Amino acid sequence: MLLSRVLPALTAAGLLLASGPAVISAVAADASNLALGKPITASSVVGNLAASNADDGDPTTYWEAAGDSFPNTLAVSLGSNADVTSIVLRLNPATDWGARTQTIEVLGRDQDAAGFSSLVASAPYVFDPATGNTVTIPVTARLADVQLKITANTGSAGAQISEFGVFGTPSPNPDLTVTGAAWTPGTPSETDNVTASATVRNVGQLAASATTNVGFYLGTTKVGTTQVGPLAIGASATVSASIGRHDAGSYQLTAKVDEANRIIEANESNNSFADPAPLTIAPVSSADLVATVSPTPDVPAAGDPVNFVATLKNQGTHTVKVTITDTNTGRLQTVLAGVQVGVLAPGASTTVKLGSWRAAADGRYTVKTELSNDANEVAIKRANNVSSQDLYVGRGAAMPYHTYEAENGVLGGGAAVVGPNRTIGDLAGEASGREAVTLNQTGASVEFTTKEPTNTLVTRFSVPDGAASTLDVYVNGKFLKPITLDPKYVWLYGPEASPSNDPAAGPARHIYDEANLLLGATVPAGSEIRLQKDAANTGPFAIDFVSLEQATPVANPDPAHFVTPAGFTQQDVQAALDKVRTDITGAYTGVYLPAGDYQTTDKLTVTGTAVKIVGAGPWFTRFLAPQDKANVDVGFRIDSSANGSSFAGFSYFGDYDTRLDGQGRVFDLAGVSDLSIDNVWVEHSVVMVWGTNVHNLTVSNSRARDLMADGVNLTNGSTGNHVVNNEARSTGDDSFALWAATDLHNGDQRDNLFEHLTALTPWRAAGVAVYGGQANSFQDVVVADTLAGSGVTISSLNFGVTMRDFGPDTTALHNFSVVRSGGHFWGGQTFPAIWVFSATNKFQAIRVSDVDIVDPTYSGVMFQTDYINGQPAYPVADTEFDRVTISGAQLSGDAFQAKSGFGLWANEFPEPGQGPAVGSVTFHDLRLCDNAQDVKNTTTTFTITIAK
Repeated sequence: MLLSRVLPALTAAGLLLASGPAVISAVAADASNLALGKPITASSVVGNLAASNADDGDPTTYWEAAGDSFPNTLAVSLGSNADVTSIVLRLNPATDWGARTQTIEVLGRDQDAAGFSSLVASAPYVFDPATGNTVTIPVTARLADVQLKITANTGSAGAQISEFGVFGTPSPNPDLTVTGAAWTPGTPSETDNVTASATVRNVGQLAASATTNVGFYLGTTKVGTTQVGPLAIGASATVSASIGRHDAGSYQLTAKVDEANRIIEANESNNSFADPAPLTIAPVSSADLVATVSPTPDVPAAGDPVNFVATLKNQGTHTVKVTITDTNTGRLQTVLAGVQVGVLAPGASTTVKLGSWRAAADGRYTVKTELSNDANEVAIKRANNVSSQDLYVGRGAAMPYHTYEAENGVLGGGAAVVGPNRTIGDLAGEASGREAVTLNQTGASVEFTTKEPTNTLVTRFSVPDGAASTLDVYVNGKFLKPITLDPKYVWLYGPEASPSNDPAAGPARHIYDEANLLLGATVPAGSEIRLQKDAANTGPFAIDFVSLEQATPVANPDPAHFVTPAGFTQQDVQAALDKVRTDITGAYTGVYLPAGDYQTTDKLTVTGTAVKIVGAGPWFTRFLAPQDKANVDVGFRIDSSANGSSFAGFSYFGDYDTRLDGQGRVFDLAGVSDLSIDNVWVEHSVVMVWGTNVHNLTVSNSRARDLMADGVNLTNGSTGNHVVNNEARSTGDDSFALWAATDLHNGDQRDNLFEHLTALTPWRAAGVAVYGGQANSFQDVVVADTLAGSGVTISSLNFGVTMRDFGPDTTALHNFSVVRSGGHFWGGQTFPAIWVFSATNKFQAIRVSDVDIVDPTYSGVMFQTDYINGQPAYPVADTEFDRVTISGAQLSGDAFQAKSGFGLWANEFPEPGQGPAVGSVTFHDLRLCDNAQDVKNTTTTFTITIAK
C-alpha cells in the first residue's frame, strides 16, 4: 500500500507553448475505435496512473510514465489484424492542463509478424486544450498491435496519454465459436465414464486453416481435451472427449475452443459455451466413509496438550489412525488411534476419541488421517479414506528454517553487541530485536550452534554504502567459503515517505539487506557455524541474524506431462510455457524448471490454458533480473485464460534499488482466479504479489524479503483469497494488506483470509494493514520491529481513489503478537503498535481479539480521525477489542516523547489533516502493565469504554 496520503499531484500543469506540427485530420466515417478496453501495456507507470487509463474511454483518467525514463512506450493489442486509418491521442481537455508537446513515434505489428516496425517517424505533436487536447496521426496499415514510443514531453518528466484511440475496421479473419454442448450417457452415475461433446462453428469471414483444441470444463475444472479440424466459412463440426467419472452432484459443462489462441480470430471473446442445463451425476449405492479430525485447541501454543477427536460418517466397524509429523523435517511426532463399533445409517455421524499430543515446539505439523475400509464401500468411494491437514502450533508462519539472532551467538575477537535503540538509520535501531553484532576488526566473529541439520545459510547484514565485501564462513572451526555482502539494494536517504538513493536527500534508512549461500554439504545438528572477519574481508560488518535450512531439490513430478525448458534464458522458459499453451492434444499440463539460474529481462506470460509451473525448490531454481542493471520489471503476467494455474518451488531475485510504483510486481495479477503460489521466494523487487480483482487465490509457504513496497496486497474487489503461512522480512510498505479500492474494479472486497503470517522489520508502513471491505479475517499473526509505521493498520483512508467502506459485515483480527512496533512517519506523526484511523470512508464493524502488544515504540493502540476542510470525516463506530494485553509502552526519549508511553491513546494532537479522534471503542478483558500511562484520552470527541 502507498503510504502517501494523496496521489501524486497532477504533473500536467505545464504552461509552455511548444512549437511543432499538430497533425489534425478527420477520422474515416466507417472507422471505430478498436483499442477501447483492449489489453494495453506500458514501459512504466507512476502510482495509479496505469496504462489501462489510456483506453478506458474516459479522457479525465490518464497514463503517465515514470519520470526521467524516456523513451516510454505504450502498446495496445487489438487481438487480430485491423485496417487502421488513424491514431487519435487525447489528454484531459481541462484548461488547467495547459499546452505541451510530446515527441512520438508510431510503430505497429501485423498479426503474423514477430516484432514492431516503424509506421510514422518520430515527430513533435502539440497537445493544446484550446483545440480539445487532441492529436490525430494518419496511418494506413494492417495491424494487430500498435505502439507509441515517446521520447520527450514539455509538460512532464514522463509521457502522458489520456486516450489512445486506434481507428479502422477489422480485417477478414476466422471466428470460431461454440454453439452447443452435450454429454452421454444422459443421466450418468458416479460409476459411469462420461463423454462430453461440443459443436464448433466458424462465423468469420475467412476459413480456419489449422487444427486447434477444444477444452471441456465442469465448473472451473478442466476435465477433457479434444481437437477440431480446419473449418470453412460458415462450417461447423461436432467433437467429443471422455471426461471420466465424477462424484455425485450438479455441474455446469462448459466447452472452450482455441484457448491457446492458436488461430487468430476476428473476435476472441466468443470462444466458449456454458450449457444452461446442469450435468447431474447420480450417487451410487454405497457406504462412503469420511473422517474429519478436529484438534482442540485448533491453534495451540508450544507445550499445550492438544486433544484429537474424529467425526466419522456412515457405517461399520472402523479404525481411525492419526499420524502427526513435523511438516518441515518429516520427523514423526506421534500416532493416535481409535475405534468406532456399530452401524451408522446413511448420512449419520459419530465421534471417535483419539487421545492427545503435546507439541514441544512451535511449528507446522501434518496430521494424516487413515480410515479402514468398509465392506459396503465401493472402490471409487475409498479415495477419501485418507486425508491430511495442517496443524500450526504458535502464532505466525512456520517456515522450514531456524533463525538465530546474532546477539545470542558466541562472540569472539572483539565482536560487540550494539543496541538496543529504536533509531532509524542506526545498526541497532534497524535490527530485529533492536540489537546486532559488529565485526569491525580482523578476527572478530559470531558463532551459532545449529539446532537442526543445514546445507544453507542466510544472513541479514549491514555494510557501508558502496562496494560489496566478503565475510568468511567457518564450520566446526574450519574455513568453508566466503559469503558476498552487497549493499547495492539498500541504503536509501531522505524522508520516510519518499526516500531516494541520493545521500544528499537526508538521513539514511533501510540499511540492512540479506545474503544467501549454499554451503555445499550438510552440516549436522549441534555443529558450530561462524561468521568471521578475516584479513581478506574489507570494511566493517554488522550481523543481525542468520537463518539455517536443510534444502533438498525436488525432481520433476510428472516427466510425461511436464515440459522442461531447453535452457535457462527467458526465451527458453517462455517457449516451454507456449508449448503447453499451444498443445492441442492435452498431453502437456505443466512446466518443470530444473535447478539453475534463469536470466530474465521482462515479464513471462502465462496465457491460453491453466499450467502448473514447478521448480526444484527456491534454493535451486532461481530467476534473476539483470544484475548489471537496475529496476527491470520482471516476473509473471497471467491472463484470465490461464485461470487455475499454479506456481511452486522457485525464487525470483530482482534488481530494484528504488521504489517505482506500478512495476516490479513479480506476480502482477488482474482479473484472474483459482491460482496458487506456493513455496516461492521473492527478493529485491517492489512487490511479491499484487492482486487486482483476483478471486480464490492461494499464496502459501512463501517468503518475501527486502522489497521496495508490499509483500502481498489484494485490492479492487478481490474475494475468497487465502494467504497462509508466509513470512515477510524488510518490506518497504505493508507486508500483508487488503485495500478495498475501486478505481480499477468496483467490486465488494470480502471473504479473504490471511492467517499464520510473520512480518519482520518492515522498513516503511505496517506488518498487516486492512483498508475497507467486509467479511475479511486476519488471524494467528506475528509482527515485530516495524521501523517507521505501525505494526497493524486498520484504516478507512482512500489514498485519493474511490474505496469501499468498512462493513456492514465485520472485519476480524484475531490472535496477534505485535512486538517492538511503531515508528514515526510524515514528519512528526507517531505510529502505535495498532493504528485505528477513521478517515474518508465509513469506519465500522471492526473486531480485534486475543492480541499481545509488547514494548511498542510509542503507544499500544492509537485512535485517530482524518479531518477534511477542518471537519472530522467518519468516526470510529461499532468497534470492539477483546482480550488485549498491552505492556511496556514507555517514554521514547526522542523528539516525539510527548506522543509516547501510552497503552491506549485517543490522539488529541492537531496532526496535519488529522485528530483529535472522533467516535468510540469498547474493550473487554483489557490487561495493561508496565506502561508509562495506561490510558490517555483528553478529547471530548472520543469515548473509550473498558468493560469486564
